[in-house]
Order: sequence, then structure tokens, then C-alpha cells
Amino acid sequence: MTTRTALIGAGGMARRHLPLMIETGVDLRVICEPSSKNYEDTVELLEELGAPPPPNEPDLATMLDRYAAGLDAAFIVTPHNLHHDQAKMCLEAGLDVLLEKPMVMNAREAISLMETRDRTGKLLVVAFQGGLSPQIREAARLIQSGELGELLNVTGMVWQGWKEATVDTWRQISEVAGGGFMFDTGAHMLNTLCTLVGEDFATVAAWTDNRGAPVDIDGVVMARLESGALVTINGCGDSIPGLDSEIFVALSGGVIRTGIYGERLLIRRAGETGLRPVDLPKMRGAWEQFSQVRAGEIENPCPPEVGLRMAKLWDAIVESARRDGQPVRTLGAG
Repeated sequence: MTTRTALIGAGGMARRHLPLMIETGVDLRVICEPSSKNYEDTVELLEELGAPPPPNEPDLATMLDRYAAGLDAAFIVTPHNLHHDQAKMCLEAGLDVLLEKPMVMNAREAISLMETRDRTGKLLVVAFQGGLSPQIREAARLIQSGELGELLNVTGMVWQGWKEATVDTWRQISEVAGGGFMFDTGAHMLNTLCTLVGEDFATVAAWTDNRGAPVDIDGVVMARLESGALVTINGCGDSIPGLDSEIFVALSGGVIRTGIYGERLLIRRAGETGLRPVDLPKMRGAWEQFSQVRAGEIENPCPPEVGLRMAKLWDAIVESARRDGQPVRTLGAG
């Protein structure tokens, strides 16, 4: 069964998703992209992929008015500050939504989208590779089921040559991006951690360094979960070209090692001598997982509830960093 889809935003990230979407048989009915250059580049790619290019309606309200009755879903791939309003409009128009990361800019917007999801009864999936991956889903199951004992300590680190690579782009405009490295590439780490632990953060202390940029580039976070487990988060966005990450989870009955995208999963159980890789299929892309959720084949691995958990964490990081590391209680923490 094909999904009649609107692509909202047709920039470089959207074009990265298109090959798998076309391969899996998406029925792309319309594009909503204000930039004629982005639309032209997307048409060129679609022609290379052997797919008919759909029309472009640059205004979202007009597009929904004209096309929503003939659509099943929307894939929103736009700058962060547009996510809330665009997702709300699409849900209210009766569409299931796959929303690029991060879900929203703050907890207030997250709560609003959850209310809209509940009111409309439509599906909202956030396109985080980590949260959607079979590796992170299995690791989260092991942690939250208690199969590996009590959760004790979590640490995550990501580095990238992000500062230089994003100069003069919207990603370094705080009002548009909502933050810098820690809310862009680092958002994958925050969401993956929120997915793994399955509970809210209670107290957060954070420090960030802009390193001459208009947004955060480096950051370090120390936190305590509601259960009492301890978490450290470290991001360096002014490193050498490239990208890598590590996440370690220590439990009373084992240790888990993975990455922010769920690109690997290794486990060492009590009594074993080393970390052993878990053989699971690799995630091919967010669209494939979204399609499986829509078909009822899997539960939504990246729902707005996790988006709210991450948004509350990010709000606390911003506030603590503003206070030079003073501990902050997250929204609703007991």
C-alpha cells in the first residue's frame, strides 16, 4: 500500500531522504517549498530516480487547502522553528506526520503538539535515527524491563567538525535553530538517551561554550534521572572534520554500548568476559520506520512523549548554562 504524501521542505536534508522513499514506493503528490532553487534541485533528483516530479505549492496553508483531502501523510523537513506550527497544521488537516528532528523548540511546544495529536487522533513520529533504530529499541527494552538489573549510570559523547561546516547557515541562528551543536547533531544524543532511559530527567547542570560563534558549540551536562541514576553528556562541535559518538549504559547486571544513531549495539552481561555485538537489522531510514508504524507492524518508537522528555531536558540545559552550571529542576520534576 502506497502512502499519498506531501513533502514539506525540499532542501538538502529532504533530498537525502528521497531515494529510500522512492524505492519503497511513496506516492509523492505535492511539495511545499518556498525556495525555487530547492524545488528545482529536488525535481532534478526525482527525475534521476525515475519518479514523476509533483507540483510545488510554496504556502503550506494553501497547499493543505488544495491537496489535504487526497493525502495520507506529510513529511516535514524544515528548520526547527517551523516544526510546531507546520506539524499542528498537518495533523489538524487529517494527515499523519513524520517530523524531522528535533521535534520542537521547547517543552511548551511539545505539550501543544501532544494535545493536537490526541485531539486529531493522527500519528506523529519524530525522525530521529537513534530512536527509530532496532538497536536502540532493543537496548531500551533491556534497560526498562529490568532484564539487566538496576540502571546506575549513563554517559554519552559526540564530536563533529560542526562549527566550520555550518557557518553562514540557519543552523547558527538561534532564533531559527533553537540552539547550536547540542540542539542539532547533539539532539540525536539527547533523544537517544531519553529513549534509552525511559524516564524523565529530574535535575540538570550544564555549561556551554560558543567558541566565538553565535550559538553553543561545546557543551557538557551532568544530570540525575527521576530514578536517581546519574547521566553525563558531552558534545564537542569544533573538532576535526568527521563525526563519531559513544553511549555507555552501566546497570547492576550488565553494560550496554551504542551510538547516538543506534549504528551498533554491544552488551556485556554479568559473568561474561567482554562486550558482544547484538545481531539486528540496520535501520535503512526514517521513512521506512514511519511506514511500518502506519501499517501497524511496530509501535511508534519515537512518539511526542519522548519529544517532550527531550524538550524538558533541553529547556533545563539552556537555563542551567545561562546560570553558569547552577542545577535546574526540569518541568514537572518531583
